[in-house]
Amino acid sequence: MGPAWGRERRRQCAALPIRERDGVLHVLLITTRGRGRWVIPKGWAEAGVAPHALAAREAFEEAGLLGRTAEQPIGAYSYRKRLPDGRRAVCQVEVFTLEVEARATDWPERGQRRKRWLPPLEAAALVSEPGLAELLLGLCREAA
Repeated sequence: MGPAWGRERRRQCAALPIRERDGVLHVLLITTRGRGRWVIPKGWAEAGVAPHALAAREAFEEAGLLGRTAEQPIGAYSYRKRLPDGRRAVCQVEVFTLEVEARATDWPERGQRRKRWLPPLEAAALVSEPGLAELLLGLCREAA
């Protein structure tokens, strides 16, 4: 990733929303607000907030989802992010599954993002971060 991307890794926590429909596992992808890339809900780690709780909060704020979040991550991936001040950072993202139980009618970022439920194989083809795609493909292997 090179020195231009900074020496520090910035930590994020992400929710991977999952549900089963007709015996088929689906995951939810959302778009970024800027360029409209397909991602999963995530946010910066915060002192005093459990990572899985933060992931659940991000799923609500960004996609209006409520459910049970696993306390242990299913994995992690890294990606490069340009920060609002122009600096560059390498982000390390811990991913926690969120079994979706309900959808809110209103949430903080409603109308700012698109959402799509997809089987993990299709979702893996849409995301641009290779590590996230690998996590999604891992769900395919587990379901087989």
